[in-house]
Amino acid sequence: MNTLIFLFLLFFFFFFLNAVSSFDFPNRFSKSLISSLDNKPSSKSNEYLELTVPLPSDRLTPSCTLPILRHSFGNTINGPPFSTPYSPPSDCPSPWSFVVVEFRAKCKGEQYDRISALWLGGAEILRTSTAEPTKKGIHWKVRKDVTRYSSILSRKDLNLTVMLENVVNKEFTGVYHVEVDFQYYKVNAIEIRAPFSVGDRNKSGELGFIRQKSSDLDANLGVSEEEPADMIIPVSDSGERGFWFRSESELDLHTVEIRFPKNTRRAVLELYVSYHGNDEFWYSNPPNSYVIVNNLETPRANGAYREVFVTIDGELVGSEVPFPVIFTGGVNPLFWEPVVAIGAFRLPTYDLEVTPFLGKLLDNKPHQLAIGVSEGISYWLVNANLHLWLDHKSPSVVAQSSIYNRNPLLEIEHESQFRKLDGSFKIKAERTIRYTGWVQWSGGNHTTTISQRYKFKNTIGFKNDGDYKSVKQNIKASRELKVLNDRGQVIMSTSSRRKYPLRVISAKLPGSRKDTYMLITNVSHSLSEKSVNGGFKTRLYNGQDSDGWMEVKGHSVVSGYAQTLQRISYRDVFGCYSRSVSANNGKLVGDNTTFGCLSLSSM
Repeated sequence: MNTLIFLFLLFFFFFFLNAVSSFDFPNRFSKSLISSLDNKPSSKSNEYLELTVPLPSDRLTPSCTLPILRHSFGNTINGPPFSTPYSPPSDCPSPWSFVVVEFRAKCKGEQYDRISALWLGGAEILRTSTAEPTKKGIHWKVRKDVTRYSSILSRKDLNLTVMLENVVNKEFTGVYHVEVDFQYYKVNAIEIRAPFSVGDRNKSGELGFIRQKSSDLDANLGVSEEEPADMIIPVSDSGERGFWFRSESELDLHTVEIRFPKNTRRAVLELYVSYHGNDEFWYSNPPNSYVIVNNLETPRANGAYREVFVTIDGELVGSEVPFPVIFTGGVNPLFWEPVVAIGAFRLPTYDLEVTPFLGKLLDNKPHQLAIGVSEGISYWLVNANLHLWLDHKSPSVVAQSSIYNRNPLLEIEHESQFRKLDGSFKIKAERTIRYTGWVQWSGGNHTTTISQRYKFKNTIGFKNDGDYKSVKQNIKASRELKVLNDRGQVIMSTSSRRKYPLRVISAKLPGSRKDTYMLITNVSHSLSEKSVNGGFKTRLYNGQDSDGWMEVKGHSVVSGYAQTLQRISYRDVFGCYSRSVSANNGKLVGDNTTFGCLSLSSM
């Protein structure tokens, strides 16, 4: 179905059919009544994939591999996570050039998508979700560079913990069989840089994006993005139900007391975030007034603005409006076979620079670090890792905080216009943060300044007595980090500008049978980033467009049609990478990959 046909059908159904209300969409579905759109006879399971930029280690041979976990997750709902002892290979000690965790899974039968996470010593190293299986079976793998966790990967006294709550019964039969390996690489600089220096070291962590390894000329800088932290402190729960905190409302504030080492010279907080239940599609939730006036029973409300924030001793140190990841059962599950949505297999993380606050934190007293979700409803899974860099030549450092925009206010505007089930709802929000502070350590006196700004726009529209729903959202964020020495010289500078627009359209219609209904759906979303790190410029774009329809019984897909187009491109001063794929009715019908650039002058 091309776009013209899709728009024609949408026009026809919108103006000539009387459907039931669709205010509860987008929603979550399973493919339990349909084996797969790809009906090509085959005894092999289908491989699913998420388009990402290759890791530098993808073209290298591991120095050693540690197969650490082989486990089947059946009916694990409300149960404890699975844990196994971890020690690095004795014949492959640190330091490593790269460490990669490889998560492989397979499943056959009928099942919803499930959220999963891996923790090492209570520190999360991967947040992922599962694909929805088919009757003939599916499989996939996720590779993530985890070099930034080297300080805990080198320890011998830890457990690797995996949480994957699944439900297995007569209806949902799919068991997720999971394998996890660690791959350790010891390579020289020439091997790392050639032939195409694509990196995913991501020491700044923003959205899991790519960061170029710095040149040898930068090795003398006092603060280096490429050096893994000396210490990582988990900001997490007890681990009985996984180490993530479960946030049920905007009043939930999950707090951990932390005592900072007195010789801490840099601190970065890495956030892990995912959203579920009534907030899985938070960007489509109408305001409470719409639900109350129309006497609706849906718990999916509280508006469409969400912000994950962090405080230390009650003072805001940073916040993020998260990228809207769509899981494989979301909106229309037929969109996500065999290519899943952006971030579904490797959810993004978000880094907050805490260094400017060290002047208040290095007093050898416990400090309360808290994570919350503004305007959130049930439920969010959040936790964090505190990465600390230490001065190895001194037992303590001297620091002072000079904080601008103390507890910066959020500027937010709401506009609602509706009559019965039809109407529109608009939200505009903006926040600007700027903090600075200096640290006197054996490497000199370094002043760190961070600036962060984001703009948020969201519009939800209902028409035709609520049968037609559109969601349009755009988030623009910028961030800058500068470190100056005591002579006022810039010794480190990073900046990024990110955009991630989203558009979701759904029209609910009568089905071909009494107990079914039809949904015509369209999803268009993307993320892009322009960044500068130590003089190195990078650009990343990743966009998806999906359209189709499905006939549904309850929350199970009976039949349908879907097509998805996706393009990812990455460029830095060393080279380029791009890949375009097209999927039609569950089958990959186009896949083109290119390396190299026509010109780098446009960087």
